[in-house]
Amino acid sequence: MKKSKLLAATVVAGLGMGLAGTADAQQLRFMTGPQGGSWYPLGGAIQNMASEALGANMIVMPGGGVANVQGVQNGDADFGFGNSISTVDAVNGREPFEGPTDNVCNLATLYPQYFQMVVTEDSGITSPADFEGRRLVTQPVGNTAEQVVRMVLDVAGLSYDDMRGVDYVSYSDGVALLQDGNADIFTLGTTVPASSIMDLANSRDISLVTLEDDFVAEMIERNPGFSKLTIPAESYPGQDEDATVAGYATHLIVRCDVDEELVYGLMNEIWENREDLEAIAGAMRGLTIEQMGADNGVPMHAGAQRFYEENGVTY
Repeated sequence: MKKSKLLAATVVAGLGMGLAGTADAQQLRFMTGPQGGSWYPLGGAIQNMASEALGANMIVMPGGGVANVQGVQNGDADFGFGNSISTVDAVNGREPFEGPTDNVCNLATLYPQYFQMVVTEDSGITSPADFEGRRLVTQPVGNTAEQVVRMVLDVAGLSYDDMRGVDYVSYSDGVALLQDGNADIFTLGTTVPASSIMDLANSRDISLVTLEDDFVAEMIERNPGFSKLTIPAESYPGQDEDATVAGYATHLIVRCDVDEELVYGLMNEIWENREDLEAIAGAMRGLTIEQMGADNGVPMHAGAQRFYEENGVTY
């Protein structure tokens, strides 16, 4: 057993009935993302860490960036993945949230997310201004990417009302709609390369919609959690040039009232076994503990703060 596993096991043993008091209360709920993205399998890997090293029964559930924050705040989940732009909006009580959150804490920043807009090569679409009158595919309401679509359209002077149709579906269903010619634009926020886009590129010639610098600057002005990112040429079949997109960070969130010792033990496990997560999300490779513990505008959980301070990250 690794030293960290022994430590984490000791932590949980020391908690005794303090973790719960009943078997049901010891069950942890982790909200991830739609199947076909990175969050769902990443959640499974963290589930295994919690089970094997901490003896905790963790259930992985699908979700989305907005829904996960709401779920953690409402007590429907203990842990979740979040996107920096959505969680910061929640902390500050901005739309689509009804008021400031007071029970959502940060654990770790993991990697950048790329908001990708994919069209078929023969669509003639080169910018968001060309979306008018087209059929758009995004994720269900509650996913951060769906909120980003709304902003992109608004910056372009458009709205859903200007579309020929909008489908709120999973990544796999979105790919199928473009493959069958029943949609023109597929949007999603995830890592590069995205497996769903690779699947689409295997059957259709595709293009990535690139954003002008002033377009991204306007998005950053509206929400400082955004950043300008570049998808390098040849990330996808047929992609001959770099694509400029808007990005944000994926991070782990937790209820602020989850036991400090449990969170501390899980943080040790995640750091010591980060290779398991890197195998799923290559964007995590090279992640430093300083990047992981960086201030992102969301309050840090006491157990995570203790972990970082013991590893030389000060606040």
